[in-house]
Amino acid sequence: MMSAELIPAVVLQRKAVVYVRQSTQSQVMTNLEGQRRQYDLVDVARQRGFVDVEIIDDDLGRSASGTVARPGFDRLVAWLCAGKVGAVVCFDASRLARNGRDGHHLLELCGLVEARVIDLEGIYNPCRPNDRLLLGMKGSISEFELGVLRSRMVDAARSKAGRGELRLSVPFGYIWHREAGLGLDPDLRLQEVIRLVFARFRELGSARQVLLSMKADQIHFPRPSDEGRMTSFDWMPIRYRNVIAVLKNPFYAGVYLYGKSEKRTSIVEGRARRSYGHGKPIGTWDVMIKDHHEGYIGWADYERNQTQLSLNNYGRAGGVKTGRGGRALLSGIMSCGRCGRRLSVAYTGNPQSRPVYRCDKPNLMMGLPRCMTSGGPRVDAAMTRELLRAVEPMAIEAAFEAERMHRNQQDDQRRMLDMDIR
Repeated sequence: MMSAELIPAVVLQRKAVVYVRQSTQSQVMTNLEGQRRQYDLVDVARQRGFVDVEIIDDDLGRSASGTVARPGFDRLVAWLCAGKVGAVVCFDASRLARNGRDGHHLLELCGLVEARVIDLEGIYNPCRPNDRLLLGMKGSISEFELGVLRSRMVDAARSKAGRGELRLSVPFGYIWHREAGLGLDPDLRLQEVIRLVFARFRELGSARQVLLSMKADQIHFPRPSDEGRMTSFDWMPIRYRNVIAVLKNPFYAGVYLYGKSEKRTSIVEGRARRSYGHGKPIGTWDVMIKDHHEGYIGWADYERNQTQLSLNNYGRAGGVKTGRGGRALLSGIMSCGRCGRRLSVAYTGNPQSRPVYRCDKPNLMMGLPRCMTSGGPRVDAAMTRELLRAVEPMAIEAAFEAERMHRNQQDDQRRMLDMDIR
């Protein structure tokens, strides 16, 4: 029931607050008529008898679902608590909040200070049970409507993604054509640098070594120049995160994915806060369609790359750990015969150039005795002799193969430099 009675003079002496809000930045930019009608509510407040009218429009482009901070709404609540507000004027009372917590809290405050809620339909007095019931029902219907709309949109997107037709944001190297659909980016330089990342990783077996190799060859990688919309980019020196992003993205293996990350909700200062982009383990993705589009590598190559990256990252027993430089020949390769842990390398002498292999992790982590310590020169010399003896029959072929690989690397570098010039 809407209150048709006149607003008391004591209430008219306070300020009327016109609360202006639109849910998204797209509405702020395109729905200008709706925005203008909300600002015109100043005239409605004056027609109701208020002289002091103030506009709060801090929440333009912010959802009222309760998961986004609304500084304008918080300021309105603070003024209500201080008893400065005589009326809250809005385009529709249900638009004040899209969640029950904020909506009922606002109505409770208005009832305590006898402030009115005014929209285009009339005047509501939260002190009256019938008016408060009507406002509560409007808020509940608004909250339910938001949930229904969100559910429909998510279901429609998931259904379309299940057919591989939902146009998701694609990584560098791909582009959505208006008519042909998803395909490789026509920029040959971009294709070449992505293929080079996979080729170098297949050769070197380490993401860091790929980075150092491409840095030495002065190879660049694209970086978005349009705030992440991926429609234009600049060529910048390659970074480690570029290499990892290419190696870990299954999209480059011709796999269409939807729902490979999830959102998480936490309560921060009494409000729900959502964070996005939390990756889910493989096999739990909502949609996974193999051979959906042309890939830069095959799925078997992708799985092999992930296994190698996992071994490099954690150094699991039985795996291969890439060396990090130094004079030791077997750095990152030898394991302890007692506990199975990977041996670490230390350098002694003056200057510190004599490698020593040792297993001291039980001592460092649990205070147990060291498993072993061994001088490096004798071990490296013995391994060197065995390697030379093994490859001696194939020395000529090995030399030709090394020369071929060197020429291929020079050709790759020359081709990339030619594309840079173009």
